[in-house]
This record gives sequence, C-alpha cells and structure tokens, in this order.
Amino acid sequence: MENHVFAAVLVAAFLHAGWNSVVKLGLDRVSTVLLLALVQALIAIPILPFVPRPATEAWSWIVAAAVLHTGYKVFLVHAYAHADLSQAYPLARGTAPLIVTLVSVIFLGVSLDPVSLLAILCISAGILVMAARGSADGRMRGKALFYAMGTAGFTASYTLVDGIGARIAGTSSGFILWMVIGDAIGMIAYALWTRGRSALPAIIPAWKTGIAAGAMSLGSYWIAVWAFTQAPIALVAALRESSILFAVPIAAFILREPVSGWRWLSALAIAGGVALMKV
Repeated sequence: MENHVFAAVLVAAFLHAGWNSVVKLGLDRVSTVLLLALVQALIAIPILPFVPRPATEAWSWIVAAAVLHTGYKVFLVHAYAHADLSQAYPLARGTAPLIVTLVSVIFLGVSLDPVSLLAILCISAGILVMAARGSADGRMRGKALFYAMGTAGFTASYTLVDGIGARIAGTSSGFILWMVIGDAIGMIAYALWTRGRSALPAIIPAWKTGIAAGAMSLGSYWIAVWAFTQAPIALVAALRESSILFAVPIAAFILREPVSGWRWLSALAIAGGVALMKV
C-alpha cells in the first residue's frame, strides 16, 4: 500500500472514531442511524453535479451497495437490542476483515504476502479481544450471536461490493455519493415501516450533533471507498478498523471513560498490525 493511501485510510479511521465519539445524540438506535443516513444524503445531493457520473454498468452495484448498507444498519440495531454494544460491535467489525480477506484470496484471486496477512490477523484479533471481554461471561448466544455475525456478513459484503463497484464506476466519488442517497431511501423506508410517521420528527432534536457525526461518517467512508480503488480491498478494510487506536485514547483522555487493560491490549495488537502493513 502506497504511503499516501496508507495515510488517507488512517485519516478515515480517525474520522470513524470521531463520529462514534460525537454521536451522543440521546436518541434510540433506529433514530440515530436514520439521522446519520439522512445527513449523509443531504450532504451528497448538492455535491453530485460536481463529480463524474458513474459508468452505466456500475448502477446495479450502487443499488446492491445501498441495500447492503441498509441491511448492515438494520442488523446492527438488532444486534444492540440483544447484546451489549461493547461486545456486538467489536465482534462484527473484527470478523468482517477476515471474511473480506478470505473472499478476496479464494474467489477474487487476490494475492497477499505473508506479512500483509499477518497484519490483517493482528488487527482483527485485537478487535475481537474486545468482543471476548465485552460481557460478564464473555459469551453470546442465540439472537445476539445471529445478529452480530449477520452484521459482520453485511459489513464484509458491502465492503467488497463498494470496492469492486467503485472500480467499475470509474469514479469513487460518484459511486459513494449515489450510494448514500440510496442508503438514506432504504433507511427512511425501514423507519417508516417500523415506526410510522413519528420516525422523522423524532430525529429533529439531535440535528446539530447529527450534522457533525454524519459529515465525519461520510468523510470516513468516502476516503475508504477511494482507497479500495488504490489498494487491495482486504488491506484497506482491515486498516480502516484501526479506528480503535483513536477511540481508546479519546475515551480515556477526552471523554474520561474507564478503559480496561483489555482495551489497551486490543489497541496494542491493532497497532502492531498497522505497523506490519508498512514493513
């Protein structure tokens, strides 16, 4: 991975940690993900005339990506309903790069050297350490495990579809901007189906914080999709999950939250994986 792509993905990871730290919206989780999706779409719409139009053959990939992003959000909300956030989210995010790597190597014919594979394993292992320590007994069962692993599947799927689709589109910017609009439409439909007409008014009180979080979220993934066109998707997907390196010190020193030794160990493992990518 070239230095400028590596640096850009680290910026994306920082933005990812940033919006997760900012998103103290006081809303339920359906309202939160709906607000973020709407903010991203509202930012994307006025930018569209200034970016290249995706190639015709990419539109099916854009639709597929939007559906997968919506599915990811829906499954994530259900995962949070059945398991602690501190366990469900790391399990989903730590497993996804491993799935992307397996699919890339076995089905897409991508060749990764041993050091790159070790880097991906270190980053995923570091994240999964948090999942293992995310509850009192460290175990997940039934619906909690189903939705967490389903979230991982959606994450891996949209990562691959976004990476391949952006390359086919010939414009990462055009791809991501149209995709977030489709995702917003999907989230509006889901919110109206589950909450009725009260879904949209419910997000109004948090719109100011939502703008900041949505902008950082869009910026983070916009960079990631561009990086998918510049480097192996598996490497970018794993490196983007290094956001925990920023999230841990933000939690400890800015938000003044207690950070266990396990979280510091997790961050250390992830840092080792990041370093290996530049060996």
